Amino acid sequence: MTKHSSKQRHLKLYVERSSPQAQPSVETVACLAEVQSAFQTATGWAIRYCPPKGLKNFSGLNSATSLLSLQPPDEGAEKANSVKKDGLDSSSSPSSMSSTKPEGVVNRAAASQLSGAIGKLLGELLQTRYTLRSREAELAAAVPLIPHRQEGQQLAVRLEGVLRAGVEAVEADAAALYLLDDNTTELKLRSCWGLPFEKFLAPARPLAGATADLEALLGHAVVLNNPTIRAAWNVPENFPAAVCLPVSTSTTLLGTLWVFSNSPRDFTDSQTNLLEVVAGRLAVELEREILLNAKLEEAKFRKQLTLVERLQHTELPLATPIFSGWQMAGETFQAEGIGGAFHDWFSLPNGLLALAVGQAAERGLGGVLSATALRIALRSHAPYYRMPERVLQQTNLTLWTASAGDRRLETLLAMVETSSGKVRVCAAGRPFAMLVARDDCRLLDASRASPLGKGPERMFAAAGYRLPPGGILLFATSGFYRILKNTQGKEGFSRLSQLLRDRLQLPAAEIAKEVSANVLSQKPGQDLSFIVLKRSAAIA
Repeated sequence: MTKHSSKQRHLKLYVERSSPQAQPSVETVACLAEVQSAFQTATGWAIRYCPPKGLKNFSGLNSATSLLSLQPPDEGAEKANSVKKDGLDSSSSPSSMSSTKPEGVVNRAAASQLSGAIGKLLGELLQTRYTLRSREAELAAAVPLIPHRQEGQQLAVRLEGVLRAGVEAVEADAAALYLLDDNTTELKLRSCWGLPFEKFLAPARPLAGATADLEALLGHAVVLNNPTIRAAWNVPENFPAAVCLPVSTSTTLLGTLWVFSNSPRDFTDSQTNLLEVVAGRLAVELEREILLNAKLEEAKFRKQLTLVERLQHTELPLATPIFSGWQMAGETFQAEGIGGAFHDWFSLPNGLLALAVGQAAERGLGGVLSATALRIALRSHAPYYRMPERVLQQTNLTLWTASAGDRRLETLLAMVETSSGKVRVCAAGRPFAMLVARDDCRLLDASRASPLGKGPERMFAAAGYRLPPGGILLFATSGFYRILKNTQGKEGFSRLSQLLRDRLQLPAAEIAKEVSANVLSQKPGQDLSFIVLKRSAAIA
């Protein structure tokens, strides 16, 4: 700490200076002296520790830096003393390092290469110790926070205990903790020791005009030991002497700590340093409470997300309707564990089969709510209509009237006559459909329209096809299309069609797995769904 004024009748400011970072010492490498001695015995050359110039810490050390320099054979004895001074010769005396002479001296190039390799090993060892020091500090911060049953009362007791300890340590009489509000415009008393309880009823102090508090928030400890300057510095309590210190974390200004004395006095450098430790302890207690509250809220939120994820997964269709000669399988991927994509199928009267894929514009919880509403609306309206375009029209009206008009959803609905193989497809948004048979492979025109939920008066058109025996229909959302385009480019659809054509003989579930393995080999960065519908070749 640096004192800017030594006169006790004037204001004193203490500016904190950060201490230099500790570095791993080469003296801790106990075997280095033995390595030096063995190297000189084997090669006739001496090596000494020579750190790179300008290297302030080992974090900037790279694996190509050698920390040992080669010395000529005749200089071994002369450099032995300097090696010992560097702390590298804790087990061997200088005479023992230079007295042993080999029969022949190894050439300089070979000795230099060997010393360089040893020097790099030394550098890696010191870098490892430097990194270990940082990692141990990080692990120390990984201690779990366990809340007390009466956490709020415990915080008040801990803050008062810290204030009391600080007051008694510097032989003062009272202390107060003032914290900034959310707008950083006022300072409110949150804890105190030695002051009347009625002080908590006082209104917050405006930060504007609180000169001592503003100076302290700049990082200075303000000592007011002269009653004549109290008014100019806007001291919050009427005491002859006081000191104001900042209470802050490494990134956030929390408020100020005031320590008061009933008699005129000065605060020494050591007392001010001690009060800075007290202010740091207060900041730690407050930050712990903030982190604890955040952790509890996060744990509660994560528990809810886990429940939503499980419910969303269980709502996907697992069993398939029993229609002879028809197989279906689907996959849904959510980029954030939960999301707005889904696939669904269900049976309708008179042997009709409905299949749907959908995707909401939102992700996360918003996507879950929108996708669930879309899925329920499709299942609710489909039994009353045999045309998918009419189902989408009623679904769009339902979504529009049941929301604020801000939902944007895409879907593809297909209705299949299982007796004849006729398929009628209608889409809203940008999903796509692909038909693959032995002699046919094409993208289907699903008569796309604007997304659902964009307006109440929306018309939709459908397109009809016939799936031949042994053929496959692939329905997918726009997320699937974007993944296919981004990973495989313009050739994506041709490769996908060839993949499906080569696997026409496989069951629908196996084909869906092959599509996931080849198209979605990596975790998708967006929500998507697809369905594979296969008609058995045995059906005429």
